[in-house]
Amino acid sequence: MPRARRSRRRHRLLKFLLLLLLCAAFLRWSNHSLEVERVSFSSSRLPAGFDGCVIVQLSDLHGALFGENNRDLLDRVRAEGPDYIFLTGDLLDQYRRTPQSYAVDLGRALAEIAPTYFVTGNHEWALRDVGELKDRLEEAGVAVLSNEYTVLERGGDAIVLAGIDDPNGYADQKTPEELASEVREAFGDPFWLLLAHRNNYFAPQYSLLGADLVISGHGHGGLIRLPFTDGLISVERTLLPSYTAGFYEENGARLFVSRGLGNSGRTFRLFNRPEVAVLTLERG
Repeated sequence: MPRARRSRRRHRLLKFLLLLLLCAAFLRWSNHSLEVERVSFSSSRLPAGFDGCVIVQLSDLHGALFGENNRDLLDRVRAEGPDYIFLTGDLLDQYRRTPQSYAVDLGRALAEIAPTYFVTGNHEWALRDVGELKDRLEEAGVAVLSNEYTVLERGGDAIVLAGIDDPNGYADQKTPEELASEVREAFGDPFWLLLAHRNNYFAPQYSLLGADLVISGHGHGGLIRLPFTDGLISVERTLLPSYTAGFYEENGARLFVSRGLGNSGRTFRLFNRPEVAVLTLERG
């Protein structure tokens, strides 16, 4: 083979290898580089004492690590100075058999930054001993909302925070409708937030409960985000899903969905970096 031809072939091979290396680096960056997404939710119903309240939402970690013992993640959360931290499910991953200690250690570290609240996702229920996990999180300083509500106080005012267990929970568990009825019976018509893991239950069910804002995860941003789409593939493996990232409205109710932080099983993210969602409440 002439020397010039061999040189061109080597040159093409080097270009191809360089392209593969760049693609691998970009894919790793897309799946391991944290992105802080700051958004605001405005409502005339919000009590004045909660104007400017900062909430950090973390969802769908699936056992992911960002720095040693999640140090990079904790630093990002701490830097936002949150009033509250909401964990909206799937801290653990059934396919990786994530140990409970992962969730407990992270929960303890977050609770040292700000009051932290947790609701289960489908993966917590796919693993055993959900009751034990809840108890250990409570011992670590995390408030677990299992089809119940609590009152948050700030600036002399109060709002209601409710949280529901994932539909994969106990067959006889309290329904979201029953929980919403309890909120109305106790407070009349308060400003209230609902933590509910499943984004795809918003339109048919959660949007009808009367919450001012539903905060969810589960959608993973549609895994691969392309222009003019709401993600390419749902976690249920359907094409072109909706309710996967950001704000939505149905039946006069609002939803905010985090793109989440981790991956489950063999899935990966593309143009969809792990998200630390920072939600600021505004009166207006």
